[in-house]
Amino acid sequence: MNKVFVIDGNKTPLTPCHPVRARKLLKNQKAAVFRMCPFTIILKRIVVNPVVVETIEFKVDPGSKTSGIVVTVNQDVVFAMNLKHRGSLIVKKLSSRRAIRRGRRNRNTRYRKPRFLNRKCAIGWLPPSIQSRLDNIVSWFTRLNAWIPLQEIHIEHVNFDTHKMQHPEISGIEYQQGTLQGVEVRQYLLDKWGRKCAYCDKVDVPLQIEHVVPKIKGGTNRISNLTLACESCNQKKDALSIETFLKDKPLLLNKIKSQLNSTLKDASAVNAMKDKLFLTLSKFLPTFKWSAALTKYNRQNNDFSKDHWIDAACVGESGKHVKIQGVKCLELKAMGRGNRQVTRVNEFGFPCAEPKRHKRIHGFSTGDLVKVVVKRGKSVGTHVTRIIGVATKGCFGVKFLDNPQTSISYKSFQLIQRGNGYA
Repeated sequence: MNKVFVIDGNKTPLTPCHPVRARKLLKNQKAAVFRMCPFTIILKRIVVNPVVVETIEFKVDPGSKTSGIVVTVNQDVVFAMNLKHRGSLIVKKLSSRRAIRRGRRNRNTRYRKPRFLNRKCAIGWLPPSIQSRLDNIVSWFTRLNAWIPLQEIHIEHVNFDTHKMQHPEISGIEYQQGTLQGVEVRQYLLDKWGRKCAYCDKVDVPLQIEHVVPKIKGGTNRISNLTLACESCNQKKDALSIETFLKDKPLLLNKIKSQLNSTLKDASAVNAMKDKLFLTLSKFLPTFKWSAALTKYNRQNNDFSKDHWIDAACVGESGKHVKIQGVKCLELKAMGRGNRQVTRVNEFGFPCAEPKRHKRIHGFSTGDLVKVVVKRGKSVGTHVTRIIGVATKGCFGVKFLDNPQTSISYKSFQLIQRGNGYA
């Protein structure tokens, strides 16, 4: 079950405690609330030479869109988190900035020579969208390491090639037709088609490799001609062409055709990040690599459902007997910390507002977690929300469940926690 993080008067991390114990410490005024999310208390005394006898592990299952992070104490999950990255948003923003920059260069202004060939990348450079994913994971490791006495780090890193390990000198057709013949292709198709039937979207059923253009009509075994189908759909299609089989479903036909030549860009992003993530985390604590196959084996043996944080809990040897009963997952989304843009611009790239003056207004800034007391209007009551925009006039934008967006005076706000770039 989820436990409460504890630090002493010197902010030294201690072993997480049971929520009941934390409640008693707060009630007896022996501790105070240090953070709300994740909930952390600080003792009003200093613990001399704290001894940690439990095995406390930080586990991570890195992903392209969402990464799973858990903390285990003696194989019990005490903290779980799904961290949503903003890699696709960064790509979109960089593309927009590039378009505006090129537009400025081509206007009726003096000629400015393009500068795309005189820049050198540092050793170990990663694209900004991938670097953002890595920074998110490392950032939350450093935070948790300050609140919990972590001892080990476990990462899902690679898919081991057992055939190559058993016969290092093997190559050519012997390697292609060895123990793993077809396994890599099937794993690729599972990732590409979302582990579901391409024709009926069934999940959690045995899937078969299906040829879009049947072999009897000249179809090949190329990846671009393969998809996944359940047994019933595979039998119904038989030797029919996909156009004949889906003649009554034109939308599905177009979707499958467009996906046949799609790439695994998400898998490529994770592969590009994993090595540097391992090297970065190994500077802090002993770090261990584990395969995705072992994670899947542990999850299936424990009869757990598929989720990012559950995959993280099943990473490594300790994942064979991990316990997740009563655990509630914290859903986090990387929001960024604003931007360095002096002022907003219109669709043509020209300023359309006054330059920004102050980041914090009346003691509040965008992203702060606050308690809002609304005394009149549509959203009467007490709400806990985040500030989505501050203004010099003192009316800040917030979101309520019953009201997507509204402006409230700062006088109704009570600060709970400063914004940290995540929601």
